[in-house]
Parts: sequence; structure tokens; C-alpha cells
Amino acid sequence: MNSMIKRDKRVAVLSPVAWRTPPRQYGAWETVASNITEGLVARGWDVTLFASRDSVTRAHLHAVVDKGYEEDPAVDPKVAEYLHISEAFEHAAEFDLLHSHYDFMALTYSRLVKTPVLTTIHGFSSPKIMPVYQKYRDRYFVSISDSDRASGLNYLATVHNGIDLSLYPLQERGGDDLIFLGRIHPDKGVHLAIEVARLSGRRLIIAGIIQDEAYFCEQVRPHLDDQNIRYIGPVGVPGKNELFARARALLHLNTIPERFGLVLAEANAGGVPVIAMDLGSCREVIKDGQTGFLVNNVKQAVQALGRISEIDRRACRRRVHECFSIDTMVEAYERVYSTIFELEARKQR
Repeated sequence: MNSMIKRDKRVAVLSPVAWRTPPRQYGAWETVASNITEGLVARGWDVTLFASRDSVTRAHLHAVVDKGYEEDPAVDPKVAEYLHISEAFEHAAEFDLLHSHYDFMALTYSRLVKTPVLTTIHGFSSPKIMPVYQKYRDRYFVSISDSDRASGLNYLATVHNGIDLSLYPLQERGGDDLIFLGRIHPDKGVHLAIEVARLSGRRLIIAGIIQDEAYFCEQVRPHLDDQNIRYIGPVGVPGKNELFARARALLHLNTIPERFGLVLAEANAGGVPVIAMDLGSCREVIKDGQTGFLVNNVKQAVQALGRISEIDRRACRRRVHECFSIDTMVEAYERVYSTIFELEARKQR
């Protein structure tokens, strides 16, 4: 622990309001915002979480939206988002730092307040949003992986996402199934996982929200037989642990560069080896040959399955503890906060 870090500042964490913070099932950005918030509180920071009213936190909760707009069809997403974001910035003067997890939209408010704003960039969803980042490129930014950065932005650090290891006990033995956890979307390569299962003769269990209905209907549903290829819908933490207990490996055959891949760390925390495409941050999260295997195609993924017995499940968990725990993440953010406070103090001199 860095004894030089002063925790006498007031911090606001701006979480998304698509889902509850932390989410009941899917919601990676809300998960990270929650883990940062709870980690800061545990280390003595005065934190206010801006999130939906049904959120669960030990911090002060400030809410103007009752439920996440993905969980309440009566809510217009844009109305909810802008009520939520504006509320945080209207109260910005009450804080020493506003830590935003709200993508490009919150940036447009950042020059309207004196409180410094730190933005954790959880990924660039489209080239169309880049003009906003370029306009506000002098703001404070953190990337969640070295691979997911845009040129010209004022990055202060890369801080890998951290997870609550207490939620994912080590499954020392595992089982024989292959599992997929994530969005049902071409980007995540569910169709490739199905091909690996077919070629290897192993059962595949698919869990996650359907984000692309046409893709699901055309490339996933025709293969479902409730025996060899099963889809069980979205799952929360208990459901993930049930899958980890029966898993031989988690397949993450992403077709585009991964931004971080929270499920990779969650699986490794449970001792489950991961077979992932060597794209984007997968190389940062998975230690090739130690916590899983990095591959470039389906054939290599099938070959990697034959080497799964080489992976020490305890080593998988140890690496998550060292690199992707809440404490490791929050310590890194504390250093970023200290840098911002020092930079802001210099501006006043």
C-alpha cells in the first residue's frame, strides 16, 4: 500500500444506467464501476456512486433513474442517460474528482465544471464517436488495456479491470464441458465456439444475452439440440460458478480485438483455462501456456483443447489475484488520482 496516498478527497463515480450497479447478470461497465467504488470505500475514500436507484453499494448512492433502461422497457434510454449524466455534473462542485465510466457522452460536460474529470475508456464502440474524444483529447483518460488505445488522447495510465475474487471460488477439478459466456454477437465468435465443439466432440454450453437476434437465429439456433450444444440464456454469478464447476475450458474466440474481456479473468479466477483468439487484450489477460492458450483459428483452438491438462488451475487463480483483483485495480487508480490532484494543484500555483 502506498502510504503517501491521501484519501481525504471526495470522489464521485459515474456508472452507466443500462443495468443496475452491480448488474444482476450482464453489465461489464457497471461491474467495473461497482468494483472500483467498493474498493475505494474499503480503503477509506469518501465516495458517491451515481447509478440507478436500485443499485447496491456501501458508498453514498445518488440516483435520479429508478432502474436500468435495459431492465425497464417503459424508460427511454436517452432520457435516462441525460438525466443521469447531467445530475452528476450539476453536483460536480461537491467533489474533488469525478470518475466517469460513461463513454463519450459525459465528456461533453467536462469543460463546464471546475472539478477534474477522469474517464475510463471501456472501449470505442464505433469510429463515429471518435470526434468527441478528439475534441476533448486534453482531458484525463485511463485505458483498460494497452491494446485498446486511440492516438492523441491524454492517457495517464493503463489500469486493467479488477474482479471480486470472493465471488468466484476455485473449482479445482472442473468437468468436461466447453463453455461460452458473453454477448451473443458475431464479435464474440459464438459460431466459432460451436465449430470447435463439433470438431472436438465435446458439449458446449452457451450463456449470455442475445445482442444480435439475426445472428442468433442464423448461426446459433440451428445448432442447438439441448444435448451437445445448449443455450441457457444470461446468468448471474451463481450461474457462472455452476458453469465453471463443469467446465474443461472457456472458449472466447473473439473476431475483433478484445477491449479487456472481464469473463476471461472471472473464468481464470474459478480455475478455468481459457482458449482465446490472440486479438487485442487477450494477450494481456491470458498468459499463453499458463492460464490458457492464445490461438488464431478454429483448428488451433481444437489443438489447444488437447493440451488443457497442462494448465494448473491454481496458477490461473494466482495470476488473477496478482493482476486482476479489486485491490490491484484500486491501488492503480489511487496512483492516477494522486497524479490528477498534483496536476490540478500545479494549475493553482
